[in-house]
Amino acid sequence: MAGRIDLTQPMAGFANGLVFVACGLEAGPPTQAGGRRREVVIKGKRVKTVDIHAHCAVPEALALMGQELAGPGLRTDLDMATEVALRIKVMDDQGIDVEALSINPNWYKVADRDLAKQIIQIQNEKLAEACAKNPDRFVAFASVALQFPDLAAEQLEEGVKKYGLRGAAIGGNVAGEEISDPRFHTFWAKAEQLGVLVFIHPQSDGAPEQLSHRFKGNGYLSNVIGNPLETTIALSHLIFEGTLDSFPGLKICAAHAGGFLPSYAGRFDRGCPVRPDLLDYPAACAILRVLCGLGAARVATEARRASIWGNWKRRLKRYWNSAR
Repeated sequence: MAGRIDLTQPMAGFANGLVFVACGLEAGPPTQAGGRRREVVIKGKRVKTVDIHAHCAVPEALALMGQELAGPGLRTDLDMATEVALRIKVMDDQGIDVEALSINPNWYKVADRDLAKQIIQIQNEKLAEACAKNPDRFVAFASVALQFPDLAAEQLEEGVKKYGLRGAAIGGNVAGEEISDPRFHTFWAKAEQLGVLVFIHPQSDGAPEQLSHRFKGNGYLSNVIGNPLETTIALSHLIFEGTLDSFPGLKICAAHAGGFLPSYAGRFDRGCPVRPDLLDYPAACAILRVLCGLGAARVATEARRASIWGNWKRRLKRYWNSAR
């Protein structure tokens, strides 16, 4: 992807620096002496850090679905109306300048179009309000009712143009349907037209639930394996079903380091000559167009990923040069 996307400025701009962090509000190092915000410095230069993976929730919208903030999945600290002071303190402790807020889609099974529309309107209004109160600390992704693709396209446009939101946050599937299905092309076309980022976050009703019998026992495997696997499946379908070819201008960011896709590009690419009836072009060509969030990754993992991606970029350069 040519250049970085600055979520703190209009999408045509570029970032001063982009740092992705893990999911949720986690305890960080103490703030600097005097209560100053912790600063991130690279090679002596202060850089702006953006947490692109920042969940929140809107109690009023949850109530419409008979839900409330409670338990590990819907923690009370996700409420931007009452817990913003805590969130900003944690951001300061972690050295995060800006959070890009998003709400995990839990409304895809809402079959009533009017109800889905009401849920999304409340959420996008509340997201906009939260950003307006602290514009130097928060931006947000619009929520969309992707089970109604035409409505989702309208909600994305309204979110961007009316509420000043920076893109859309969607799940890795829509009530069991792959987001690469042609019926969602209306939404992808609108995202491409607007030139905004689409943030993909896995849902528990995907791979985590489908393989729940395998994830039993210790290790929180439904999350640490299930979530990245769900992301990997979603991105793979976008590549191999031709969605990225149909909409080459799409800007996509996938949570949890893009699942297993970045470090598995070689096997995907190897499948092309082995099964040309199923894979008809080098996967890495499309994979390199997907911006993968670096959440929860450690330095060693990043070094390995950098090596892998560096090798693939060199291979692709030779591939394109020889093809001309």
